[in-house]
Amino acid sequence: MNPIFSLLDAKLHIAGSEILWREVIGNGFGLASAIGGMRRRVWAWPIGIAGNALLFTVFVGGIFHTPQHLNMAGQAGRQLMFIAVSVYGWWSWYRHANAETGLEHRGVDPRWATTTERLVLIAGMAIGTMAFAQLFAVIGSYGPWAEAWIFTGSVLATYGMARGLAEFWLIWIAVDIVGIPLLLKAGYYPSAILYLVYAGFVAWGFAVWARALRPPRTPVDQTDAIPLSAPTR
Repeated sequence: MNPIFSLLDAKLHIAGSEILWREVIGNGFGLASAIGGMRRRVWAWPIGIAGNALLFTVFVGGIFHTPQHLNMAGQAGRQLMFIAVSVYGWWSWYRHANAETGLEHRGVDPRWATTTERLVLIAGMAIGTMAFAQLFAVIGSYGPWAEAWIFTGSVLATYGMARGLAEFWLIWIAVDIVGIPLLLKAGYYPSAILYLVYAGFVAWGFAVWARALRPPRTPVDQTDAIPLSAPTR
């Protein structure tokens, strides 16, 4: 048998359910990418792209004959979007890391979004969800409104990560809240479990980035608080 098709068809059998190995592996890559993102490492992007490519084949079940036999247009399109935006993020973080003079070579310096940026994110979430829900309904997607919310949030969160906006972690939490019940209902159990893991991990990632944004506390030397002599010219 062709080794490529062997990989695509390999399954786990757990409690009477069939689970694709590529769904497990793809989500494992996704988790590794999230860990790299939290640490602001450039390698997070190529690892994520590999996982997205595998998961794309999972969510077009009508083409690749998954156990669910469902075409989830939003989830599949989301993987293609991840790949496209990840190329930009990879390039942006690589440039930043190369320009750093320190030893860490971080891919980005995190920051809070401006008020204007936050308003744009909120408007983009609302408009994008409404627009993509109509598109996914026409395509015949499973759960068009939920998929539209997940797709739009994923676009904004990935772009926010590439730009170093700390709020991108909060967008991921909003995506996970909708994604977990949707994937459980559709029978994509490894992805649903990983979404649940992500939810806790994302909260941790947000705390790590928020802590990095706090100015370092330095002890005050009382001898320097009051000048001993007037400055001279």
